[in-house]
Amino acid sequence: MSAPPTPRTLRPPAASPRAPRAPRPALDWRLRFAALSLIWGFSFLLIKVGTDGYAPFQVTFGRLLFGTAVLAAAMAVRRERLPRSGRTWGHLFVAAFFLNALPFSLFAYAELTIPSTLAGICNATSPLWGMALSLVALSEDRPTRRRVAGLGLGFIGVLTVLGAWQGFSGLDVTGTTMALLASLSYPVGWIYVRRTLAGSGSSTLALTASQLFLGTVQLTLVLPVFTSVPEHFPLLPTLAVVALGALGTGLAVLLQYGLVEEVGPTTAQMVTYFIPVIATAAGVTLLGEELNWNTPVGALVVLAGAALTQSRARVPAGGSRRVTGGRPLSRN
Repeated sequence: MSAPPTPRTLRPPAASPRAPRAPRPALDWRLRFAALSLIWGFSFLLIKVGTDGYAPFQVTFGRLLFGTAVLAAAMAVRRERLPRSGRTWGHLFVAAFFLNALPFSLFAYAELTIPSTLAGICNATSPLWGMALSLVALSEDRPTRRRVAGLGLGFIGVLTVLGAWQGFSGLDVTGTTMALLASLSYPVGWIYVRRTLAGSGSSTLALTASQLFLGTVQLTLVLPVFTSVPEHFPLLPTLAVVALGALGTGLAVLLQYGLVEEVGPTTAQMVTYFIPVIATAAGVTLLGEELNWNTPVGALVVLAGAALTQSRARVPAGGSRRVTGGRPLSRN
């Protein structure tokens, strides 16, 4: 997934009962859900095309720059204010590294040597990493047999995708490792955000726009060290980077937050399971990437395991859910 979901605890405070209700979106949520799936699914193809003309750090910089521009425009339209607390900006700087600068750069470097289909499938392991990390870092996420079984099933799926029984023959270890580390970086960032930014008082849009801006600053510091100014700007890679930022990082975030507000985080996060399917279809049909039988089979096993890790026990009738700050705890 090109951009991680925002914790429910970071959503803006509920409106006053006297405040007018926000108008319903003109576009049905199912259409927006499909659009979000397509945008994020095609992101891995756009990364591959972008790296044909630019260095990986340049692709990441462009992605963050155009994504920030979209969210800044949305903030201006909605008259949102940036966070004022220096503490909040400090935590956002760390979050920008783990949720944006690091994973975006790792995926871009990974796709220099691995197909976009494999990168998209590696991205689907984020819920598995998140489940494993949350059991250690978050006291409210307790292990259940179903979730532990999901983690094991997902691990088997990863080994299937990588062709473990063949001794990982033909696999680019460096590129695949980078893609898996990128997917690990997301839950590290989610957990950090959950621990430090819940109840910050700023809206989700303001926090995310600020986070992307800080990610852009981080890449601005990195670019002079590892890259040089491009001598020319090839059309197709340039369009890919612009689309990756404006659509895959900017518009997609706005679509996702709208879905969370309308249908809830559980339904909105189902988009995760469509991303590798679309990424695989795009890579095979548009880029001519090869697809062995173990790739789609392993991907399905990974998704099944990820779905199990996201499942929660039902609350008994008359029971209560543990809450923090008046809001139910959510996983991401």
